[in-house]
Amino acid sequence: MTKADSATARRGSAKRKPLARSSTPSTTCAAPEVPYGVPGVTKASADKLMRLGITRGFDLVLHLPLRYDDETRIYPISDAPSAQDVLVQGRVVEADVKYRPRRQLVCHIEDGSGVLTLRFFNFYPSQVKQLAPGTLVRAFGEIRQGFFGPEMVHPRCKSAAEGSAVAKALTPVYPTTAGLGQDALRRVVTHALAHCDLADTLPESITAGLGLPRFRAAIVFLHNPPPGVSQEDLRERVHPAWRRVKFDELLAQQLSMRVHYRRRKAADAPALRPKRKLTRRLLELLPFALTAAQLKALSEVERDLRQPHPMQRLLQGDVGSGKTIVAALAALQAVENGGQVAIMAPTEILAEQHYRKFSAWLTELGITVTWLAGGLRKADKQHAVAAMASGATQIGVGTHALFQEEVKFQKLVLAIIDEQHRFGVHQRLALRLKGTRANTVVQPHQLMMSATPIPRTLAMSYYADLDVSVIDELPPGRTPVATRLVSDARRQEVIHRVRDACMSGSQAYWVCPLIEESETLQLKTALETYESARAAFPELKIGLVHGRLKAEEKAAVMAAFQRGDIHLLVATTVIEVGVDVPNATLMIIEHAERMGLSQLHQLRGRVGRGASASTCILLFQNPLTPTARERLKIIYEHHDGFEVARHDLRLRGPGEMLGARQSGLPMLRFADLNADLDLLEAARVVAEQLLRDDPDAAQAHLARWLGGKHELLKV
Repeated sequence: MTKADSATARRGSAKRKPLARSSTPSTTCAAPEVPYGVPGVTKASADKLMRLGITRGFDLVLHLPLRYDDETRIYPISDAPSAQDVLVQGRVVEADVKYRPRRQLVCHIEDGSGVLTLRFFNFYPSQVKQLAPGTLVRAFGEIRQGFFGPEMVHPRCKSAAEGSAVAKALTPVYPTTAGLGQDALRRVVTHALAHCDLADTLPESITAGLGLPRFRAAIVFLHNPPPGVSQEDLRERVHPAWRRVKFDELLAQQLSMRVHYRRRKAADAPALRPKRKLTRRLLELLPFALTAAQLKALSEVERDLRQPHPMQRLLQGDVGSGKTIVAALAALQAVENGGQVAIMAPTEILAEQHYRKFSAWLTELGITVTWLAGGLRKADKQHAVAAMASGATQIGVGTHALFQEEVKFQKLVLAIIDEQHRFGVHQRLALRLKGTRANTVVQPHQLMMSATPIPRTLAMSYYADLDVSVIDELPPGRTPVATRLVSDARRQEVIHRVRDACMSGSQAYWVCPLIEESETLQLKTALETYESARAAFPELKIGLVHGRLKAEEKAAVMAAFQRGDIHLLVATTVIEVGVDVPNATLMIIEHAERMGLSQLHQLRGRVGRGASASTCILLFQNPLTPTARERLKIIYEHHDGFEVARHDLRLRGPGEMLGARQSGLPMLRFADLNADLDLLEAARVVAEQLLRDDPDAAQAHLARWLGGKHELLKV
C-alpha cells in the first residue's frame, strides 16, 4: 500500500462510525444469533465483512494484515526520522480553520523539542473542539518539511492522558472496504482470536520437521507482532509465522485436490479395452509418424481408458505439438468399444477445426462424425441431436451447444474438452452427466487438452487432482517462428513485407485486438484495418473474420483462406487457437503491447505450421509501460511455450492464467507459487501422509481453511 493509500485509510477510519459495542459475552466462534459470533457486529457491518470474503467467524482469524504501523515508540518532534510513519506526542498550541489557499484545519503542537503542524483537509467540526489549546495529543503519520517547518498531513490523531502507555505490539492495518474502519476491524478480529479454536490441526512432528511454528503462535504473532520484528520479513512474507500460514493454505489446497482425485477413482466408468484395429489403420493413413512424446502420452491415455473408473487426464503441449491426433486415437479406442465420444471446444472456429480434422481422419474408417453448434439451422441442429441420441453418430463435435438439455447421447463413454479452463464448473458438470443412463451413474472418461502450457508449479497446485500428460517436442520439420518487434512508426515497412510475402505465394494474418473503435482504447480495429488493407493491397484478395460474424459467414471466410483463395486474412483474436493453414507464413499482430503473453504465444503459433520459414511481427505503439515492455521482451526472447507460461504466471498470477474464476478453484490468498515452491512440494507430501495416516486431521484442516466450499470444487 502506498503512503497515499495509507493516508486515505487513516482518514477513512477517522470518519467512519465504529461498530457498536455489546455487553453480551460470546463464547463461540460463530453463534447463529450473533453474526460471526462477535458482539457488536450488526447486519450492516456483516454485509461489509462479506464483501471482504468473511462469511464465518474463523475467516476473521485468517483476515491477515496488509501491513503494520509502529506505535510502540514516541519520537521527540525534533528527532523524528523522515520518510516513514512515526508516533509523536505534544500539547496543542493553536488549532484553527484556515480558508486559504483552501479550507483546512491547522493545528500546532509542541513537545519541548520542537513544534509540529498538523493539517486536515477533511474534518468534522467536532475535531476542532477536540484539538483545544492545552490538549495532549498523539499523532501518527509521516513528517515532511512544509513551507513553515515540519508538518503532518492527515495524521491519525487522538487525545492522550499524561504518562499513558504506548502500544506493546505493532498495529495491524487490515484490508477493508468502504464503511468499515480499521478500529472496527481490529475489534472483531481480536474477539475472534480470543474465542475461535486455534488448536493445531497438524501433529507437532510435521510442523517441527518443516521448521514451522505452531498455528496459534503463528496466527497471534501475525495479528500482533512485537516491535523488534523485521518489518521487511513481514512485508515480504518470509517470516516463519507467514511461512506457516502459507504452508497451511497450500496443504488445504492439496488435500482438497487429492480428496476429489480419490473420489473420482472410486466412481464407475466403462472400461475401454484397446482393440487397435482402427488405430493401426489410422496410423497407416497419416502422412506423418507420431513423435516419441505423442506415443508416450497416447500410452498413458490408453492405460487410463482401460480402467473401470473415470479418467481425468490433462493433455498439454506447446502450440503445434500434435495433441489433436492423440485425442483422435483415444476417441478410436472408445468407438471400438461401442461407445460415443463428445468433443467440445470454447469457440466455433476451434470446434469446427476439430470437426474438419476428425472427419478427414476418421470418415475413411467408416466412423460418423457429427457437427453441433449454436449457429446451425434448426433442421440441421435437430438432425445432429437425433443422430447423437440414437447412436447413429459415434463422435459429436461442437461448442457449448453440447451442454444443452435436449442433447442426449445413447452411450457417451469419453468427453474430450479442449481449452477446458474456458468452461465453467456447471458446464463441465453438465457434459459429465450426459454419461448417465437408465438411472445408473456411469461417468464418461474425460480427456482435457490445453494449448497453453502449464508451468510446473501450477500443475502441482491447481491441477493436482488430474493426471497430466505432456507433449514436450514438436513434430520433425517444424521451424521456429522468427519474432520481430516493430514500432508503429515503421508501419510502411510492414506493409511492404506483407505484399512481398503474399505475391510470392504465401498467405498472411493481420490480427487486431478490437472489432470497432473504442473511446477508451483508441486502437486499430479489424474493420478499419480491413478497409486500409483493401486500399493498400488492391492486387490481393483480403478476408475479414471476427467474433460478431454469423457462423456461416465466419466458416466461409476461413474455408476460403484454407483453400488459398484469400491472401491476407484480417482477424480479431478469434483465430487464437485451432486455425491450421500451413501456407500462412507471416503474421502481423496489431497493438501487441496490449495483449498478454499467453495470447501472443497462441497467435504466433498460427504460423510456422508448414515447412517454410515463418515470421511473426509484433507491432507496438510507444510509449510502452514497463509491464508491456517486459512482456514484449519475453515473447521476443522465448519460443518455448512452457518458458513463456512460467513468465506469464510470474506476471499475472494463477487467477488470470486459469481463466475466469468460474473454474471452481480456491485461489491462493497468501502463498506465492513462484516464491513458495518448497512449501508446495512439502504440502504435497504431507497431504498424502495425512490422508493415509490421519484422515480426521485432514478433514479438520480442510474445514478450517475451506469450510464447506471444498465440496464444490473441480467438477
